Amino acid sequence: MRLRRPASRRTAEGLPDPGPAPCSPLATISMRRWVSLLTNLFPVWVLLAGAVALVRPAWFTWFSGPWIPWGLGIIMLGMGLTLRVEDFRGVLRMPWAVAVGFAGQYLIMPLLGWTLARALQLETPLAVGLILVSCCPGGTASNVVTFLAGANVPLSVVMTMCSTFAAVGMTPVLTAWLAGHYVPVDAWGLFRSTLVIVLMPLLAGLALHHGAPRLVQAVLPAAPLVSVAVITLICASIIGGSAEVLLGSGLRLLAAVALLHAGGFALGYGFARLWRLGVRDARTVSIEVGMQNSGLGAALAREHFATLPAAALPCALSATMHSVIGSLLAGYWRWRAFASAQTARPHPEALRASKRPESE
Repeated sequence: MRLRRPASRRTAEGLPDPGPAPCSPLATISMRRWVSLLTNLFPVWVLLAGAVALVRPAWFTWFSGPWIPWGLGIIMLGMGLTLRVEDFRGVLRMPWAVAVGFAGQYLIMPLLGWTLARALQLETPLAVGLILVSCCPGGTASNVVTFLAGANVPLSVVMTMCSTFAAVGMTPVLTAWLAGHYVPVDAWGLFRSTLVIVLMPLLAGLALHHGAPRLVQAVLPAAPLVSVAVITLICASIIGGSAEVLLGSGLRLLAAVALLHAGGFALGYGFARLWRLGVRDARTVSIEVGMQNSGLGAALAREHFATLPAAALPCALSATMHSVIGSLLAGYWRWRAFASAQTARPHPEALRASKRPESE
């Protein structure tokens, strides 16, 4: 009897089936958990790298010049890979919440940054840097913090998308208006840089998401960790290059950055509640307003305020500060939700008593 060779299996596209994957599903899940854990430790990496940069600046200062805008472009490309055309319809499903968050982002933070720079009498480079980072859009880390806080993740994603696209016009205009008191600001140059660093990579990522879905699925799990690594290098490079300035005016600068983000979280929540958003949506707006795209601020500072090297320093400190405050706030809100659920849950004895027959 002649044995027949089994027909080779083919995929839906007509290509030969490569057979079972070399890695088991358990190994894949374990790898993804490790990547997720390393990504969520973002504030720790930035804090550790910044501390090392103060002692050993040369370990990080090599990451400068064209590396910073290229690195940020990679981050924006990674964000674009997560976008779908359908995501833009989210604005139509929750227009009021998105509008409130957008207004809070570009009203509260820029004015707060300008007020703190004047009130604390920061030196010109530090004041310009603080205003610049306050005029940047919400950071992608806000989506992770929103998830950890148990807030409205879809709203956070849509708000980040809207504020990031709007940054092409809003960031240059607001920076020129508020920081023009300190130094001349090239608003057109800022516009061109934001267009290249933000909009083009986002659109490229969006096109790849629909044009090369297999490639995107292969790359996407590692994209958040790559973003964390790049932001860490940017912040450590800036801290290492401005170590003397930081050590000389550390307390005042740290106070300014801390107040900027703490005020953003608090005022963002109050602003959302003022416009009658629910608690869950108000927490989302709070996180979106309080967390900035510090990497964008650092790249723009290095590109357009080269005569003021310390202008990028508030942006570098901002990356750590908003992540730490946001993570603590998320933990508090998550604990509050857990405590409320436990309080609302009936006691086991009460449940048993309610089920007993009346004859007892």
